[in-house]
Amino acid sequence: MQLHNFDAAAFLRDAWQQRPLLIRNPWKAWANPLEPDELAGLACTAEVEARLVVRNADSWALEQGPFAEDRFAALGAAPWTLLVQAVDHHDPAVAALIAPFRFVPDWRIDDVMVSYASDGGGVGPHFDQYDVFLIQGLGRRRWQVGARCDADSALLPHDDLRLLAEFQPTEEWVLEPGDILYIPPGFAHDGVALGDDCMTYSVGFRAPSRGELIAHWCEAVLDELDEDDRYADPGLTPQANPGEITPAALAGLHTLITERLGDRAAFARWFGEYTTAPKYPEIDWTPDEPFTADEVREALTEGAALVRNPASRFAFVRGDDALFVDGEALDCPAALAERLCGADRIDPAADLLTEDALDLITDLLAQGSLGFADED
Repeated sequence: MQLHNFDAAAFLRDAWQQRPLLIRNPWKAWANPLEPDELAGLACTAEVEARLVVRNADSWALEQGPFAEDRFAALGAAPWTLLVQAVDHHDPAVAALIAPFRFVPDWRIDDVMVSYASDGGGVGPHFDQYDVFLIQGLGRRRWQVGARCDADSALLPHDDLRLLAEFQPTEEWVLEPGDILYIPPGFAHDGVALGDDCMTYSVGFRAPSRGELIAHWCEAVLDELDEDDRYADPGLTPQANPGEITPAALAGLHTLITERLGDRAAFARWFGEYTTAPKYPEIDWTPDEPFTADEVREALTEGAALVRNPASRFAFVRGDDALFVDGEALDCPAALAERLCGADRIDPAADLLTEDALDLITDLLAQGSLGFADED
């Protein structure tokens, strides 16, 4: 599935993180990848994150899943919206919606959230801290977009929803099946279903905050520190005022901190592990019967292709002989790491049949990060 007559370089130059952009049906032949009943079935599953937003007059109610199978039939006439996170982890056709947007690096991709709304359904005017491509799957939805918001933007009092107290739309579009609306971080927006059977696929991108990076990187550094690694001042001489913290002392203290926090190679290795950590680590993707190395060799020799689990995250750092998969750094030749990260489907070749490559692939198959293309 690819976008046609879409200039990715021009989009990144002119719109990415700058302004909303409507992209009218750029698919060669749009086909909705998921039926509403399938989405409802996922929302009833314990391992899937799902929410239900119901609007009554000017009030909004949020329910968390999983939901009973008869919940949706009992909703009545009030407009409602079902939102299901990470549907790409569970449905290959939905996962395929990510491929057209891989001009953005994989480590920035979060997931594909899918929403289904009854007539008038929506989640209210709000803003997010991430980039998103909103793909209209079924039905029609009116989108209104307003100005940029920030931490000072007034919100309505609500325990569960971050709804804007004031929303003044500056642009408005009605999306038909196949249309895409890109919204950068911080822009106020509101989508309302026009008729029933309205489905929207939200391809979302994550961006770690400065505070998040500092906190987690510092935690990783602290885990590696020795209790004996302390400040020392050999060569200390008497000073005129014992209450002074001298420039020399400050320089030593500052170096004590920054030389570890500023280790770029260590940071790169940590970030590779951090950014590939699975979104839902509690879900077990391991196969019922793991393959042996001999079985893997035979399958690859006979032409079987490998596919990445959509729920797994793969990454590499150029210059580091490591493959980062699901929060782990694995020893891996750089060329092989690049190939395993370059596409969702990996066709067999000689470089996959070396002993080291076979051991790595067998381990990745055993933990469910890889599978064979002909397997479910």
